[in-house]
Amino acid sequence: MKFQAPKKQSTIIIIVIVVGLLLGGLILGTGKSKSEGDEHGHAETKDHTDEKGHAEPEVKKGPHGGKLFSKDDYAVEVTIFEQGVEPEFRLYAYKNGKQLDPSASQVSITLGRLGRPPQVFTFVKTGDYLKGNAVVEEPHSFTVNINAKYDDKPYQFSYSQEEARVAMSDEQLKQNSVQILTAGPARIQSSLQLIGEIRLNDDRTVYVVPRLAGIVESVRANAGDQVRKGQVLAVISSPSLSDQRSELLSAQKRLALARTTYEREKMLWEEKISAEQDYLQARAAMQEAQIMAQSAQQKLAALGASPASSNLTQYEIRSPIDGVITDKRISIGSVTKEDANIFVISDLSTVWVDLTVRAEDINVLKTGQKGTVKSSAFDAQDAGTVSYIGALVGEQTRSAKARLVLANPKGIWRPGLPVNVDLVAGEVDVPVAVSADAIQTVRDWSVVFGRYDQQLEARPLELGRSDGKFVEVLKGLNAGEKYAGTNSFLIKAELGKASASHDH
Repeated sequence: MKFQAPKKQSTIIIIVIVVGLLLGGLILGTGKSKSEGDEHGHAETKDHTDEKGHAEPEVKKGPHGGKLFSKDDYAVEVTIFEQGVEPEFRLYAYKNGKQLDPSASQVSITLGRLGRPPQVFTFVKTGDYLKGNAVVEEPHSFTVNINAKYDDKPYQFSYSQEEARVAMSDEQLKQNSVQILTAGPARIQSSLQLIGEIRLNDDRTVYVVPRLAGIVESVRANAGDQVRKGQVLAVISSPSLSDQRSELLSAQKRLALARTTYEREKMLWEEKISAEQDYLQARAAMQEAQIMAQSAQQKLAALGASPASSNLTQYEIRSPIDGVITDKRISIGSVTKEDANIFVISDLSTVWVDLTVRAEDINVLKTGQKGTVKSSAFDAQDAGTVSYIGALVGEQTRSAKARLVLANPKGIWRPGLPVNVDLVAGEVDVPVAVSADAIQTVRDWSVVFGRYDQQLEARPLELGRSDGKFVEVLKGLNAGEKYAGTNSFLIKAELGKASASHDH
């Protein structure tokens, strides 16, 4: 009994050591399997279950950093290679752990994606691997079915992986005010953004000049006043006007006398009392007097003065149009010249928008083109039409001038106001477009989040033209597919919380 105790104690110690080593190995193995990713540092593929719901063995990692699937003594390693090339499948085949000649295996892969028909990849020998015949489009979120044949024996493997995908119920979408829209045809207007300035419409602006030199007796309108056509603006006293009116009065009196003489001579000639020559002379004198009177009257009409007035020197200056006095350069007692601009009157019911157009954009403009004018000083916008495009490009500015005519019935567009102008450069119908608000950036992709049952998955897009409301989709989304429209940034935030993986 003295010798048995130490032997029994030694046996127990050995058993404890062996159990400790086994537990340590299991702990290390478990820790490694949890932290180990693929060669890019991405999360491992999810376990796949068979049709009966039984969990299949976890996918192993192959010598080339891919997913290794094996049965009996045959194995296939699946990798997605994207260093310097578009993502592509590269497969490696093994027998008893040794790499086979790629041409010895016939392999095809069927990818299943949300909202997409199955995609079949075939493979050809390239170097020491089999290369897929198509690009593996992002995101790399799909189910994979592998069909291989080696030595006339078929092999089947499968796995699935997810990235850029989150699950959100209809109720969650409603709570977050995420509206689901449908991708489809749209009419997109391409636009040109320009800066401009409101100006007076020169076609409806007049410069009032007195046409006669004189002294200002009264001024009846001021700058900013709304005036009507024919309204008296000012009164001046002009000696030259007195001469014109005196000439007209004299001519009218001579005409009256000549007409009386003519009528008397005509009557005497008809009664054969006087000679025909006297009648003809009287008629000629009357006609000459008519010409002189008409000439004097036309001179006054050209000056805009009335033929008769109690004050021969008084001259009334009247507004030639309805409008607003935008400038006044006259005051009581001042002396005006006949060619001085004493009033500027403009009809502000329409204004001009002068634009500066870069040389490269000139050919985009056309007369009659529609544009939206927006104030940079306050919240207002309106539509205008291009009426003029300059024929010359400035030597220093390398730009041309263009002009819009803008209706201004309420008078809010004041000359001198800076504005921004969006011109419709053209309209085009596109087969697939999405809301501009739905576009988000995930990694280096421009995406929308496609809606597939309860799943939302980022769909990288190749985008085309945009008008700020809709964006043309050239690639990445099909007409009829559902996607998250308003508040799609909330889905992006949820995706960030889920730490979406990029599994190769």
